[in-house]
Amino acid sequence: MIEKALSGSKGYWIWIFILLGVIATGSLFWLRQFNEGLVITGLSRDVSWGFYIAQFTFMVGVAASAVMVVLPYYLHNYKAFAKITILGEFLAIPAVIMCMTFIFVDMGQPFRIVNVFLHPSPNSMMFWDTVALSGYLMLNVLISRVTLDSERKSIPPPKWIKPFIIISIPWAVSIHTVTAFLYAGLSARPFWMTAVLAPRFLASAFSSGPALLILLVLLLKRVTKFDAGKEPVQKLAVIAAYAMSLNVFLIGMELFTVFYSNIPEHMTHFQYLFSGEGNLVPWMWTSVILAILTLSLIIPPATRRNEKILAVACVTLILSIWIDKGMGMIVAGFVPNPFGAIIDYAPTIPELMISLMVYALGALILTIMYKVALSVRESIA
Repeated sequence: MIEKALSGSKGYWIWIFILLGVIATGSLFWLRQFNEGLVITGLSRDVSWGFYIAQFTFMVGVAASAVMVVLPYYLHNYKAFAKITILGEFLAIPAVIMCMTFIFVDMGQPFRIVNVFLHPSPNSMMFWDTVALSGYLMLNVLISRVTLDSERKSIPPPKWIKPFIIISIPWAVSIHTVTAFLYAGLSARPFWMTAVLAPRFLASAFSSGPALLILLVLLLKRVTKFDAGKEPVQKLAVIAAYAMSLNVFLIGMELFTVFYSNIPEHMTHFQYLFSGEGNLVPWMWTSVILAILTLSLIIPPATRRNEKILAVACVTLILSIWIDKGMGMIVAGFVPNPFGAIIDYAPTIPELMISLMVYALGALILTIMYKVALSVRESIA
């Protein structure tokens, strides 16, 4: 079926070559980083995780969010998701690949990643995170390949694939839970030591992922003949609205616990984010404003049912979570450092270009997979 990606309109090929150009440019910056080391980034001894790991954290949520269409369709037989389930599964695949790539570029000696498999350490959360991500990737590749092939042949999926689909549902939850444990298990970083970190990660994932899928469905409606219909889009919007509300609620609970209980080790990190003199203060307040705007647009049915307003709400939702869950969550875990010193961090041009390369790689994979899926749909229509 991959041959279907080798034919397309002029606009399709322009988009493909733009992505390839971004990947090639970013690769040059990565080669420089490989030769010179992480010294060309804004990372330091005090802030050892930065923009790369922030993108990894965000994209794990996007990957996990595929469960929000898989679960209703396969377990509850919700037929309205029939047209978009394969799109959700295909979104998870490049998302996981991007997660792995961000880890790869974040390592000073990236080829040492094989030591995780050559010398497994079951007591390490990094080991389990690797297992969770690679397993989830294989599950989604298998499920999407089998179900799309069955659709192409106009036959029901084979019964043997159903157990893998069921396994993929809790597995999707596990990849972001393990990621949260990876941070919460670091006792020297009090900002991350909270029991609501995993629930916050899942709530943000189940809002940003559906929001991104809505934008992709609306985009496909404009540039192709594919139309998923209003019902699945609106159901995804409701899911995103509830999940975003829960995400904001959990953040509020964290703030109340920290400041009402007057926990200095936790307070200093929030003060750095919202009232300090660091680089993140304007970004974090922007995230708060975007979150409020998102809820005001996506909760009322009248505005949610307007697709133009819904698209704006989805963009503001994704940006709000991208700022809070990415840069805010990761960098604030290191600032202030265990000695109370403020060592500010800002990504450099090489970091930004390498990250853009990873996103372009994911967009390229997603474009090819969506082109295959939509071509199959057109051939059997």
